[in-house]
Amino acid sequence: MVTTAAHPEIWLACGVRTPFTKVDGALAQHDAIALSVPVVQAMLAKGATPDFAVWGSVVPNLTWSNIAREILMEAGAPPTITAFSTIMACSTSMIGAFEAAGMLNDSSRQLALVGGVESMSRVQVGLTQTLSDWLRKFQKAKSVGDKFAAIRDLKLGDVKLYIPAVTNRTTGLSMGEHTEITAKEWQIPRDAQDASALASHQNSVAAWERGFFDDLVVPVGDVKRDGIPRKDTSLEKLGKLPPAFDRKSGQGTLSAGNSSPLTDGAAAIWVGTQAGLARLSANTPRVKLVDWEIASIDFRHEGLLMAPAFAIPRLLARHGLKYEDIALWEIHEAFSAQLLFHIKALEDKAFLRDRAGVNFEFGAFPRERVNPNGGSVAIGHPFGATGARILSQSVKELAAMPAGTRAIVSICADGGQGSVALIESVG
Repeated sequence: MVTTAAHPEIWLACGVRTPFTKVDGALAQHDAIALSVPVVQAMLAKGATPDFAVWGSVVPNLTWSNIAREILMEAGAPPTITAFSTIMACSTSMIGAFEAAGMLNDSSRQLALVGGVESMSRVQVGLTQTLSDWLRKFQKAKSVGDKFAAIRDLKLGDVKLYIPAVTNRTTGLSMGEHTEITAKEWQIPRDAQDASALASHQNSVAAWERGFFDDLVVPVGDVKRDGIPRKDTSLEKLGKLPPAFDRKSGQGTLSAGNSSPLTDGAAAIWVGTQAGLARLSANTPRVKLVDWEIASIDFRHEGLLMAPAFAIPRLLARHGLKYEDIALWEIHEAFSAQLLFHIKALEDKAFLRDRAGVNFEFGAFPRERVNPNGGSVAIGHPFGATGARILSQSVKELAAMPAGTRAIVSICADGGQGSVALIESVG
Protein backbone atom coordinates (compact mmCIF):
# COMPACT_ATOMS: atom_id res chain seq x y z
CA MET A 1 0.00 0.00 0.00
CA VAL A 2 1.22 3.49 -0.81
CA THR A 3 0.97 5.92 2.10
CA THR A 4 -0.02 9.46 1.14
CA ALA A 5 -1.98 12.28 2.70
CA ALA A 6 -5.10 10.88 1.07
CA HIS A 7 -4.22 7.29 1.97
CA PRO A 8 -2.54 7.22 5.39
CA GLU A 9 -0.87 4.27 7.07
CA ILE A 10 -3.53 1.81 8.24
CA TRP A 11 -3.48 -0.11 11.49
CA LEU A 12 -5.47 -2.98 12.96
CA ALA A 13 -6.07 -3.16 16.71
CA CYS A 14 -7.45 -6.05 18.75
CA GLY A 15 -11.16 -6.26 19.25
CA VAL A 16 -13.29 -8.75 21.11
CA ARG A 17 -15.75 -11.49 20.27
CA THR A 18 -18.39 -13.60 21.90
CA PRO A 19 -17.68 -17.21 22.74
CA PHE A 20 -18.36 -19.36 19.69
CA THR A 21 -20.82 -22.23 20.17
CA LYS A 22 -22.40 -24.84 17.94
CA VAL A 23 -25.74 -24.23 16.28
CA ASP A 24 -28.64 -24.90 18.67
CA GLY A 25 -26.20 -24.74 21.55
CA ALA A 26 -25.59 -22.36 24.44
CA LEU A 27 -26.20 -19.18 22.39
CA ALA A 28 -29.22 -20.47 20.49
CA GLN A 29 -31.64 -17.98 22.05
CA HIS A 30 -29.70 -14.97 20.73
CA ASP A 31 -30.35 -13.62 17.24
CA ALA A 32 -27.67 -11.83 15.22
CA ILE A 33 -28.37 -8.44 16.80
CA ALA A 34 -28.45 -9.82 20.34
CA LEU A 35 -25.11 -11.57 19.77
CA SER A 36 -23.53 -8.41 18.37
CA VAL A 37 -24.67 -5.92 21.02
CA PRO A 38 -22.38 -7.12 23.86
CA VAL A 39 -19.42 -7.09 21.47
CA VAL A 40 -20.09 -3.51 20.36
CA GLN A 41 -20.73 -2.41 23.94
CA ALA A 42 -17.41 -3.95 25.03
CA MET A 43 -15.61 -2.16 22.20
CA LEU A 44 -17.18 1.19 23.06
CA ALA A 45 -16.44 0.64 26.75
CA LYS A 46 -12.77 0.96 25.89
CA GLY A 47 -13.43 4.69 25.61
CA ALA A 48 -13.10 5.09 21.85
CA THR A 49 -15.88 6.37 19.63
CA PRO A 50 -15.48 5.29 16.00
CA ASP A 51 -16.13 7.63 13.12
CA PHE A 52 -18.08 4.89 11.34
CA ALA A 53 -18.90 1.20 11.64
CA VAL A 54 -19.03 -1.70 9.19
CA TRP A 55 -20.83 -4.92 10.12
CA GLY A 56 -21.89 -8.00 8.22
CA SER A 57 -24.05 -11.10 8.47
CA VAL A 58 -24.21 -13.70 5.72
CA VAL A 59 -27.58 -15.30 6.42
CA PRO A 60 -30.36 -12.80 5.52
CA ASN A 61 -33.23 -11.82 7.78
CA LEU A 62 -36.41 -10.03 6.72
CA THR A 63 -36.64 -7.98 9.91
CA TRP A 64 -33.65 -5.77 9.09
CA SER A 65 -31.84 -4.48 6.03
CA ASN A 66 -28.88 -2.59 7.54
CA ILE A 67 -27.89 -4.75 10.50
CA ALA A 68 -24.89 -2.52 11.27
CA ARG A 69 -27.11 0.44 12.10
CA GLU A 70 -29.57 -1.69 14.07
CA ILE A 71 -26.77 -3.11 16.23
CA LEU A 72 -25.27 0.28 17.04
CA MET A 73 -28.64 1.71 18.01
CA GLU A 74 -29.44 -1.33 20.14
CA ALA A 75 -26.01 -1.12 21.81
CA GLY A 76 -26.60 2.49 22.86
CA ALA A 77 -23.87 3.88 20.62
CA PRO A 78 -24.00 7.58 19.72
CA PRO A 79 -26.64 7.87 16.96
CA THR A 80 -24.33 10.12 14.94
CA ILE A 81 -22.02 7.19 14.08
CA THR A 82 -22.52 6.20 10.44
CA ALA A 83 -22.97 2.47 9.98
CA PHE A 84 -23.33 0.26 6.91
CA SER A 85 -23.52 -3.45 6.26
CA THR A 86 -21.37 -5.57 3.99
CA ILE A 87 -21.19 -9.18 2.86
CA MET A 88 -18.79 -11.56 1.11
CA ALA A 89 -19.67 -14.98 2.48
CA CYS A 90 -17.02 -16.22 4.93
CA SER A 91 -14.74 -13.25 4.17
CA THR A 92 -17.43 -10.77 5.23
CA SER A 93 -15.81 -9.01 8.19
CA MET A 94 -12.33 -9.16 6.63
CA ILE A 95 -13.74 -7.43 3.57
CA GLY A 96 -15.32 -4.95 5.99
CA ALA A 97 -11.86 -4.20 7.34
CA PHE A 98 -10.52 -3.61 3.83
CA GLU A 99 -13.47 -1.36 3.01
CA ALA A 100 -12.85 0.63 6.18
CA ALA A 101 -9.15 0.91 5.37
CA GLY A 102 -9.97 2.45 2.01
CA MET A 103 -12.28 5.02 3.62
CA LEU A 104 -9.95 6.25 6.36
CA ASN A 105 -8.11 9.57 6.20
CA ASP A 106 -6.24 11.82 8.60
CA SER A 107 -9.10 14.26 9.13
CA SER A 108 -12.73 13.18 9.42
CA ARG A 109 -12.46 9.38 9.28
CA GLN A 110 -9.69 8.10 11.51
CA LEU A 111 -11.18 5.11 13.31
CA ALA A 112 -13.63 2.39 12.24
CA LEU A 113 -15.38 -0.34 14.19
CA VAL A 114 -15.62 -3.44 12.00
CA GLY A 115 -17.26 -6.75 12.74
CA GLY A 116 -19.66 -9.47 11.84
CA VAL A 117 -22.04 -12.02 13.24
CA GLU A 118 -23.95 -15.18 12.50
CA SER A 119 -26.79 -16.78 14.41
CA MET A 120 -27.19 -20.13 12.70
CA SER A 121 -29.65 -21.14 15.41
CA ARG A 122 -32.03 -18.35 14.40
CA VAL A 123 -32.13 -18.74 10.63
CA GLN A 124 -35.42 -17.36 9.35
CA VAL A 125 -37.55 -19.70 7.25
CA GLY A 126 -39.45 -17.96 4.43
CA LEU A 127 -41.90 -18.59 1.65
CA THR A 128 -40.96 -19.70 -1.83
CA GLN A 129 -41.08 -16.97 -4.47
CA THR A 130 -44.17 -18.51 -6.05
CA LEU A 131 -46.04 -18.55 -2.75
CA SER A 132 -44.85 -15.03 -1.94
CA ASP A 133 -46.14 -13.79 -5.30
CA TRP A 134 -49.49 -15.45 -4.69
CA LEU A 135 -49.80 -14.02 -1.18
CA ARG A 136 -49.19 -10.48 -2.44
CA LYS A 137 -51.83 -11.02 -5.15
CA PHE A 138 -54.27 -12.35 -2.55
CA GLN A 139 -53.70 -9.35 -0.29
CA LYS A 140 -54.38 -6.99 -3.19
CA ALA A 141 -57.69 -8.66 -4.03
CA LYS A 142 -60.47 -6.22 -3.09
CA SER A 143 -63.64 -8.29 -3.32
CA VAL A 144 -64.60 -11.61 -1.78
CA GLY A 145 -64.96 -13.00 -5.29
CA ASP A 146 -61.43 -11.93 -6.22
CA LYS A 147 -60.06 -13.55 -3.07
CA PHE A 148 -61.84 -16.83 -3.84
CA ALA A 149 -60.50 -16.66 -7.40
CA ALA A 150 -57.00 -16.24 -6.04
CA ILE A 151 -57.49 -19.22 -3.73
CA ARG A 152 -58.63 -21.34 -6.71
CA ASP A 153 -55.45 -20.33 -8.57
CA LEU A 154 -53.25 -21.57 -5.74
CA LYS A 155 -51.85 -25.03 -6.46
CA LEU A 156 -51.09 -27.38 -3.61
CA GLY A 157 -47.54 -27.81 -4.93
CA ASP A 158 -46.96 -24.05 -4.55
CA VAL A 159 -47.53 -24.16 -0.79
CA LYS A 160 -43.92 -24.57 0.24
CA LEU A 161 -41.49 -22.98 2.67
CA TYR A 162 -38.05 -21.76 1.69
CA ILE A 163 -35.40 -23.08 4.05
CA PRO A 164 -31.94 -21.51 3.48
CA ALA A 165 -29.17 -24.04 2.89
CA VAL A 166 -25.38 -23.77 3.02
CA THR A 167 -25.05 -24.42 -0.70
CA ASN A 168 -23.68 -22.63 -3.72
CA ARG A 169 -26.51 -21.19 -5.80
CA THR A 170 -24.88 -21.93 -9.16
CA THR A 171 -23.98 -25.56 -8.53
CA GLY A 172 -26.51 -26.54 -5.87
CA LEU A 173 -23.71 -28.30 -3.98
CA SER A 174 -22.83 -27.65 -0.37
CA MET A 175 -19.44 -26.32 0.73
CA GLY A 176 -18.61 -29.78 2.04
CA GLU A 177 -19.55 -31.47 -1.23
CA HIS A 178 -17.37 -29.04 -3.15
CA THR A 179 -14.51 -29.59 -0.73
CA GLU A 180 -14.80 -33.37 -1.12
CA ILE A 181 -14.30 -32.92 -4.85
CA THR A 182 -11.23 -30.72 -4.38
CA ALA A 183 -9.81 -33.00 -1.69
CA LYS A 184 -9.95 -35.90 -4.14
CA GLU A 185 -8.34 -33.79 -6.89
CA TRP A 186 -5.46 -32.84 -4.58
CA GLN A 187 -5.28 -36.30 -2.99
CA ILE A 188 -5.74 -35.16 0.59
CA PRO A 189 -6.19 -38.36 2.64
CA ARG A 190 -8.54 -38.78 5.59
CA ASP A 191 -5.77 -39.42 8.13
CA ALA A 192 -4.06 -36.13 7.23
CA GLN A 193 -7.36 -34.27 7.65
CA ASP A 194 -7.98 -35.84 11.04
CA ALA A 195 -4.43 -35.05 12.18
CA SER A 196 -4.93 -31.42 11.15
CA ALA A 197 -8.26 -31.28 13.01
CA LEU A 198 -6.67 -32.76 16.12
CA ALA A 199 -3.91 -30.14 16.03
CA SER A 200 -6.53 -27.41 15.72
CA HIS A 201 -8.33 -28.67 18.84
CA GLN A 202 -5.12 -29.16 20.80
CA ASN A 203 -3.82 -25.70 19.93
CA SER A 204 -7.13 -24.05 20.78
CA VAL A 205 -7.48 -25.86 24.11
CA ALA A 206 -3.88 -25.00 25.02
CA ALA A 207 -4.47 -21.34 24.11
CA TRP A 208 -7.55 -21.20 26.37
CA GLU A 209 -5.67 -22.87 29.22
CA ARG A 210 -2.79 -20.39 29.12
CA GLY A 211 -5.17 -17.43 28.97
CA PHE A 212 -4.56 -16.34 25.39
CA PHE A 213 -8.26 -15.81 24.69
CA ASP A 214 -9.13 -14.19 28.01
CA ASP A 215 -9.01 -10.61 26.72
CA LEU A 216 -10.34 -11.52 23.26
CA VAL A 217 -13.65 -13.03 24.39
CA VAL A 218 -16.48 -11.31 26.28
CA PRO A 219 -19.18 -13.37 28.01
CA VAL A 220 -22.75 -13.54 26.79
CA GLY A 221 -24.88 -14.29 29.82
CA ASP A 222 -23.42 -17.37 31.48
CA VAL A 223 -21.47 -18.40 28.36
CA LYS A 224 -17.83 -17.47 28.84
CA ARG A 225 -15.80 -19.87 26.69
CA ASP A 226 -15.92 -21.40 23.25
CA GLY A 227 -18.05 -24.52 23.30
CA ILE A 228 -16.47 -26.37 20.39
CA PRO A 229 -12.78 -27.16 21.23
CA ARG A 230 -12.54 -30.74 22.44
CA LYS A 231 -9.84 -31.58 24.98
CA ASP A 232 -10.77 -35.25 24.88
CA THR A 233 -10.66 -35.78 21.13
CA SER A 234 -8.09 -38.08 19.54
CA LEU A 235 -7.11 -39.50 16.18
CA GLU A 236 -8.96 -42.67 17.12
CA LYS A 237 -12.19 -40.81 17.91
CA LEU A 238 -11.92 -38.64 14.82
CA GLY A 239 -11.22 -41.67 12.65
CA LYS A 240 -14.44 -43.38 13.74
CA LEU A 241 -16.69 -40.57 12.51
CA PRO A 242 -18.51 -41.39 9.24
CA PRO A 243 -18.16 -39.30 6.07
CA ALA A 244 -20.48 -36.30 6.19
CA PHE A 245 -20.71 -35.18 2.55
CA ASP A 246 -19.85 -38.22 0.41
CA ARG A 247 -21.66 -41.13 2.00
CA LYS A 248 -22.11 -43.30 -1.08
CA SER A 249 -18.82 -43.66 -2.97
CA GLY A 250 -16.90 -45.28 -0.16
CA GLN A 251 -14.20 -42.64 -0.66
CA GLY A 252 -15.59 -39.76 1.39
CA THR A 253 -12.99 -38.16 3.67
CA LEU A 254 -14.73 -35.13 5.22
CA SER A 255 -16.41 -35.82 8.54
CA ALA A 256 -18.07 -33.76 11.26
CA GLY A 257 -14.76 -33.93 13.12
CA ASN A 258 -12.56 -32.41 10.41
CA SER A 259 -15.07 -29.80 9.23
CA SER A 260 -15.94 -26.52 10.91
CA PRO A 261 -19.38 -26.75 12.53
CA LEU A 262 -22.33 -24.43 11.99
CA THR A 263 -21.65 -21.80 14.64
CA ASP A 264 -23.22 -18.89 16.51
CA GLY A 265 -21.08 -15.88 17.41
CA ALA A 266 -20.03 -12.28 16.78
CA ALA A 267 -16.65 -10.57 16.57
CA ALA A 268 -15.17 -7.10 16.05
CA ILE A 269 -11.86 -5.37 15.34
CA TRP A 270 -10.59 -1.78 15.15
CA VAL A 271 -9.28 -0.35 11.88
CA GLY A 272 -7.67 3.07 12.08
CA THR A 273 -5.01 5.59 11.22
CA GLN A 274 -2.32 6.36 13.76
CA ALA A 275 -4.38 9.32 14.93
CA GLY A 276 -7.45 7.12 15.24
CA LEU A 277 -5.70 4.47 17.29
CA ALA A 278 -4.49 7.17 19.68
CA ARG A 279 -8.07 7.12 21.00
CA LEU A 280 -7.59 3.54 22.21
CA SER A 281 -5.84 2.40 25.34
CA ALA A 282 -2.09 2.31 24.81
CA ASN A 283 -1.97 -1.39 25.72
CA THR A 284 -4.39 -2.42 22.95
CA PRO A 285 -2.36 -4.74 20.65
CA ARG A 286 -1.98 -3.25 17.17
CA VAL A 287 -0.16 -4.01 13.93
CA LYS A 288 0.26 -2.37 10.56
CA LEU A 289 -1.96 -3.46 7.67
CA VAL A 290 0.65 -3.57 4.92
CA ASP A 291 -1.46 -4.79 2.00
CA TRP A 292 -4.26 -7.11 0.99
CA GLU A 293 -5.37 -9.21 -1.96
CA ILE A 294 -8.82 -10.39 -3.03
CA ALA A 295 -9.00 -13.22 -5.57
CA SER A 296 -11.89 -14.55 -7.62
CA ILE A 297 -11.64 -17.76 -9.62
CA ASP A 298 -13.90 -19.75 -11.94
CA PHE A 299 -15.18 -22.38 -9.51
CA ARG A 300 -16.68 -24.31 -12.41
CA HIS A 301 -13.10 -25.36 -13.18
CA GLU A 302 -11.20 -24.68 -9.95
CA GLY A 303 -12.11 -25.75 -6.44
CA LEU A 304 -14.84 -23.57 -4.92
CA LEU A 305 -12.62 -22.66 -1.92
CA MET A 306 -9.27 -22.41 -3.75
CA ALA A 307 -9.08 -18.63 -4.22
CA PRO A 308 -6.63 -17.94 -1.33
CA ALA A 309 -4.09 -20.24 -3.00
CA PHE A 310 -4.16 -17.74 -5.89
CA ALA A 311 -4.23 -14.63 -3.72
CA ILE A 312 -1.42 -15.49 -1.29
CA PRO A 313 1.38 -15.92 -3.86
CA ARG A 314 0.28 -12.81 -5.75
CA LEU A 315 0.40 -10.75 -2.57
CA LEU A 316 3.77 -12.11 -1.48
CA ALA A 317 5.34 -11.74 -4.91
CA ARG A 318 4.21 -8.13 -5.08
CA HIS A 319 6.32 -7.47 -1.99
CA GLY A 320 9.19 -9.78 -2.93
CA LEU A 321 8.55 -12.01 0.07
CA LYS A 322 9.26 -15.72 0.44
CA TYR A 323 7.37 -18.09 2.70
CA GLU A 324 10.18 -17.97 5.27
CA ASP A 325 9.65 -14.21 5.58
CA ILE A 326 6.23 -14.84 7.13
CA ALA A 327 6.46 -15.79 10.81
CA LEU A 328 2.75 -16.41 11.36
CA TRP A 329 0.17 -17.97 9.06
CA GLU A 330 -3.47 -17.75 10.06
CA ILE A 331 -5.42 -19.70 7.47
CA HIS A 332 -9.16 -20.11 7.98
CA GLU A 333 -10.18 -23.75 8.29
CA ALA A 334 -13.59 -24.17 6.74
CA PHE A 335 -12.44 -27.77 6.49
CA SER A 336 -9.15 -29.44 7.36
CA ALA A 337 -8.99 -30.67 3.77
CA GLN A 338 -9.30 -27.09 2.50
CA LEU A 339 -6.40 -25.96 4.70
CA LEU A 340 -4.30 -28.85 3.46
CA PHE A 341 -5.00 -28.38 -0.24
CA HIS A 342 -4.23 -24.69 0.09
CA ILE A 343 -0.83 -25.55 1.54
CA LYS A 344 -0.25 -28.26 -1.06
CA ALA A 345 -1.03 -25.78 -3.84
CA LEU A 346 1.35 -23.23 -2.33
CA GLU A 347 4.07 -25.90 -2.42
CA ASP A 348 3.32 -26.81 -6.05
CA LYS A 349 5.51 -24.81 -8.45
CA ALA A 350 3.45 -25.84 -11.48
CA PHE A 351 0.25 -24.62 -9.82
CA LEU A 352 1.85 -21.32 -8.86
CA ARG A 353 3.21 -20.72 -12.34
CA ASP A 354 0.48 -22.11 -14.59
CA ARG A 355 -2.70 -21.51 -12.60
CA ALA A 356 -1.97 -18.72 -10.13
CA GLY A 357 0.16 -16.93 -12.74
CA VAL A 358 3.06 -16.25 -10.35
CA ASN A 359 6.63 -16.96 -11.38
CA PHE A 360 8.50 -16.48 -8.12
CA GLU A 361 10.68 -18.71 -5.95
CA PHE A 362 8.94 -18.84 -2.56
CA GLY A 363 10.97 -21.60 -0.92
CA ALA A 364 9.68 -24.24 1.49
CA PHE A 365 6.34 -23.67 3.19
CA PRO A 366 6.63 -23.56 7.02
CA ARG A 367 3.71 -25.76 8.07
CA GLU A 368 4.68 -25.47 11.73
CA ARG A 369 3.79 -21.75 11.70
CA VAL A 370 0.14 -22.28 10.78
CA ASN A 371 -2.72 -21.54 13.25
CA PRO A 372 -0.68 -21.85 16.48
CA ASN A 373 -3.73 -21.05 18.65
CA GLY A 374 -6.23 -23.16 16.78
CA GLY A 375 -8.34 -22.60 13.71
CA SER A 376 -11.99 -22.59 12.70
CA VAL A 377 -12.40 -26.38 12.83
CA ALA A 378 -11.93 -26.18 16.62
CA ILE A 379 -12.88 -22.59 17.44
CA GLY A 380 -15.94 -22.44 15.20
CA HIS A 381 -17.04 -20.53 12.13
CA PRO A 382 -19.89 -18.02 12.37
CA PHE A 383 -19.70 -16.91 8.74
CA GLY A 384 -19.95 -13.15 9.20
CA ALA A 385 -17.73 -13.12 12.30
CA THR A 386 -14.76 -15.22 11.19
CA GLY A 387 -12.92 -12.37 9.43
CA ALA A 388 -12.87 -10.17 12.54
CA ARG A 389 -12.07 -13.17 14.75
CA ILE A 390 -9.09 -14.35 12.73
CA LEU A 391 -7.73 -10.83 12.18
CA SER A 392 -8.05 -9.85 15.83
CA GLN A 393 -6.46 -13.11 16.97
CA SER A 394 -3.61 -12.58 14.52
CA VAL A 395 -3.08 -9.01 15.72
CA LYS A 396 -2.61 -10.21 19.29
CA GLU A 397 -0.24 -12.99 18.20
CA LEU A 398 1.84 -10.75 15.94
CA ALA A 399 1.95 -7.70 18.22
CA ALA A 400 3.90 -9.75 20.77
CA MET A 401 6.64 -10.50 18.20
CA PRO A 402 9.64 -8.30 17.35
CA ALA A 403 9.18 -5.23 15.17
CA GLY A 404 9.08 -6.04 11.46
CA THR A 405 7.67 -9.56 11.93
CA ARG A 406 5.03 -10.40 9.31
CA ALA A 407 1.88 -12.51 9.18
CA ILE A 408 -0.48 -13.70 6.46
CA VAL A 409 -4.17 -13.98 7.30
CA SER A 410 -6.30 -15.85 4.79
CA ILE A 411 -9.98 -16.69 4.32
CA CYS A 412 -11.72 -18.67 1.58
CA ALA A 413 -15.29 -17.80 0.65
CA ASP A 414 -18.21 -19.27 -1.25
CA GLY A 415 -18.45 -18.20 -4.87
CA GLY A 416 -14.81 -18.98 -5.64
CA GLN A 417 -13.49 -15.94 -3.79
CA GLY A 418 -10.97 -15.33 -1.06
CA SER A 419 -9.28 -12.55 0.87
CA VAL A 420 -5.77 -12.29 2.29
CA ALA A 421 -4.11 -9.69 4.50
CA LEU A 422 -0.40 -9.01 5.01
CA ILE A 423 0.24 -7.47 8.44
CA GLU A 424 3.41 -6.44 10.25
CA SER A 425 4.36 -5.89 13.88
CA VAL A 426 5.82 -2.59 15.03
CA GLY A 427 7.37 -3.71 18.33
